[in-house]
Amino acid sequence: MTRSSPKLPIHKPGSDYEVGYGKPPKATRFKPGRSGNPKGRPRGAKNKRPGMHEERLKDLVIEEAYRGVTVRDGDRSVTVPMAQAILRSMAVNAAKGQHRAQRLFAELLASVESSRKLLHDEYFEKALTYKLEWEKELNRRAQHGITHLPDPLPHPNQVKIDMREGTVHLVGPLTLEEKAELDYWRGQKPLIREAIANLRDDLIETDDPEDRASIEHHIGIGEHVLEQIETAIPDDGEF
Repeated sequence: MTRSSPKLPIHKPGSDYEVGYGKPPKATRFKPGRSGNPKGRPRGAKNKRPGMHEERLKDLVIEEAYRGVTVRDGDRSVTVPMAQAILRSMAVNAAKGQHRAQRLFAELLASVESSRKLLHDEYFEKALTYKLEWEKELNRRAQHGITHLPDPLPHPNQVKIDMREGTVHLVGPLTLEEKAELDYWRGQKPLIREAIANLRDDLIETDDPEDRASIEHHIGIGEHVLEQIETAIPDDGEF
């Protein structure tokens, strides 16, 4: 048996492009910006039984719930998620006096508000417990002269609790990265003040108009930067 010789490249008249192994005709090559599989995934690929780790039905529900649909809003058309369109239709029907829509909307609203209240109460309780426990621990450290342990983040003084309103507000750095950045800019303030003072001394000692203009320009830059830092990190602040 004789082995066939490899095919030689075909040179098309009037062209410098050779057709052969690894070099298909230009007309059959993939075009930039066009899919190599324009018909998409094979038929039935989504209909296969999901794996044990998949919750495909939940994915489909979420996908449909947030699919954009066009609805009328007064004199104009707007695109909103499917879930919002359904809720809006239910609310409109309830406002028109449809008892079933009124009952469903009231039950849904009560459920949502109850869930939000439960989450808020849990968060408030955890924040209050965190603040009280860490205040107790820091007082214990102070009484025993323990100074080598780091303060917690957030510090209990950063947890602002309004018992009358039932709200929690966090202030100051909440991570080590935020605290490091805060400490850096706090350390820059005296350096900037010193640089501005030195520039003011130089301004007094020079009569050259160009030098004075340059010094005044840099004084203005320093004062602007210092103002921004002091606004974010006041000297009398706790952190």
